[in-house]
Amino acid sequence: MITLVRRATALCALGAALTACGTTAAEVAPRPAPSAPAPSSSASRTPTPTPTLAPGPGGLTPVFEHGPRTDGTNHGEQDGTRDGKLIALTFDADMTADQGPRAASGERFDNPQLIAALRELKVPATVFMTGRWAEEYPDEARSIGRDRQFEIANHSYSHYAYTDDCYGLPTVAEDDMRADLERAYTAFEKAGVPNPMPYFRFPGGCYDKAALKELSATGVTAVQWDVVSGDAFATDADAVTRQVLDGARPGSVVVMHCTRSAAPVTEEVVRAVVPELRSRGYRFVKVSDLVGAANGRA
Repeated sequence: MITLVRRATALCALGAALTACGTTAAEVAPRPAPSAPAPSSSASRTPTPTPTLAPGPGGLTPVFEHGPRTDGTNHGEQDGTRDGKLIALTFDADMTADQGPRAASGERFDNPQLIAALRELKVPATVFMTGRWAEEYPDEARSIGRDRQFEIANHSYSHYAYTDDCYGLPTVAEDDMRADLERAYTAFEKAGVPNPMPYFRFPGGCYDKAALKELSATGVTAVQWDVVSGDAFATDADAVTRQVLDGARPGSVVVMHCTRSAAPVTEEVVRAVVPELRSRGYRFVKVSDLVGAANGRA
């Protein structure tokens, strides 16, 4: 029996609610998926080699959870000039295929104030976006994707799980997993997102060997996390802030959300967490920087 690998933390509540609403590091050219769109020549970001991980044992999709647990010497934030402990804030832009009517009635699955706060604070970040979110908010997806401060990665098309029994989420059939991933990249292309990253985050954080095998031909690196913020459906910003600060370590990947209806206090949390972590010697980077650090990039 294939053992399900998952984060048994606050994601249980998140998954249920969203239903309703040893590898060797190596640097390779970005390969989001064989049929994923190539970056537009008119894009503002110049395509550069993107760090990924080499395939796992048996050629399985590699899984990245955190970067090096050491000070990030020579890995400067944005301009490459400062040292410090690296940490990546990541934000899941969740939306399911059947939530269109709720969006049409006024429910907000985006959070432009959060993105504005990250820009104001000059915090690089990685947004794991569903294709359905990009379809609902193409202007926002394009704005985020064209901003060098951010990078967009794949979070499936409609946040359906890639395993059975994943906190109550609907599931994608094994034979449809690759098509689902590619459909998200197609949605990014239609929204005008240039150069989406070859990183994939499993909905609910749930995956098994079959899922890793099915996605292996796409060339993506699966990105998990080691710090659960607990911002999903939270109303106590102070509690979420403490959870992030207590869990942060050098190289950490923090999972948060950029969906107002599902994570209403995230902007407040970011405004509290960022200055405190900076005072502790942390520097904020994108997931690609952490993967590059793991690969020994200077």
